Amino acid sequence: MKKLQFPKKFLWGAATSSHQVEGGTKNQWSKWEKENAARLASEAKTKWQPWQQEKFPEMFEAENYISGSACDHYNRFQQDFDLAKELGHSAHRFSIEWSRIEPEEGKFDEKEIEHYRQVLIALRERGITPFVTLWHWTNPLWLEEKGGCESRDFAKHFAKYAEFVASKLGNEVEFWITLNEPTSVIASAYLSGAWPPAKRSYLASWKLYATFAKAHVAAYQSIHALDENAQVGFANILHSFAAYSEKSWLDKIMVKTGRHVANKRMLNLTEGFNDFLTVQYYFHNRFKFPKKLRLADKPENDLGWEIFPEGIYHILKRLKVHKLPIYVTENGLADAGDEKRMDFIKEHLAWIHRSMEEGADVRGYFYWSLLDNFEWDKGFWPRFGLVEVDFKTQERKIRPSALEYAKICKNNELELE
Repeated sequence: MKKLQFPKKFLWGAATSSHQVEGGTKNQWSKWEKENAARLASEAKTKWQPWQQEKFPEMFEAENYISGSACDHYNRFQQDFDLAKELGHSAHRFSIEWSRIEPEEGKFDEKEIEHYRQVLIALRERGITPFVTLWHWTNPLWLEEKGGCESRDFAKHFAKYAEFVASKLGNEVEFWITLNEPTSVIASAYLSGAWPPAKRSYLASWKLYATFAKAHVAAYQSIHALDENAQVGFANILHSFAAYSEKSWLDKIMVKTGRHVANKRMLNLTEGFNDFLTVQYYFHNRFKFPKKLRLADKPENDLGWEIFPEGIYHILKRLKVHKLPIYVTENGLADAGDEKRMDFIKEHLAWIHRSMEEGADVRGYFYWSLLDNFEWDKGFWPRFGLVEVDFKTQERKIRPSALEYAKICKNNELELE
């Protein structure tokens, strides 16, 4: 048995987002869900493979695509944080729902601020360090009516919201994450049209890089004006890329282009305005010109995404040049049977540890997700949680993989055979 020791103050935990777990949200996503649920249920017949359709028949039910009460985490956060503590977590990442804080433009809800204050206090009382995300893809309806993320005033509105939240809750928060995966929104909402507002525009997609960068920088400056010691970054989904053939210059050009568009551009636009970097890793992309290539013999999760732990090592090594602390703020898989999750976690942690031995300043790992939750346009059938949730009864059940991960968290070391 080989033991890999992690640094003494390394943070261990899991992550959630407000719309996916809280329930009862009123934003552009909850509006879009109701308008598109029947269509999404119908399209499942052609979107997913036969084995997935057989395993998850709920994908054909319209109600699967409506978040509704989700995990009712809004009312059950104390119970859920008890589970996190039991599982040895020393940190937890969650998001504040903008539409709750500012339901009307310029009108801030003090009761909702107090709710999130209690969330923060609950974490602190359990010895869990909070990482607070200010925007996890959802906009208040009033902002959506103004153009949402495409609004010329998106950055201004976001910075004002960020400043208000930080002024009220800053005493309880050290780590702020401004935006969650802006490039995911660019790709899925404005290129493929799979997410609201379901547009397909290369021009809008390209402009949004600058919009999101401006919003992050403005929020960064607002938070630091209130607390110069605050740690502020944004959550960046980073992809693993490989050429099918190292002898093919066309394959390698595709890899270089993919890295720039998906991984580098937002970092370049926000250079100098990050106190730490993040890695959210799910996807390995293998290019054989002129498209991505799927290899049938590679392991995959319930969503059909290839499992490639080595990819996170190469991503972390490339981030060394920025000379900033790094937190893995999301890394997980859909695995309803809990058959692959433990190996997934261990193998990714082994590659993370190797990157640290080679100079990557990684300081924490957050598995996605603490709970089974609402997975956006896919609804409830993909199961990412360390904790299984019965969405009808709201019963929580700790999965065996969560107990294995707890051993790593509590011992601060990874045992490998």
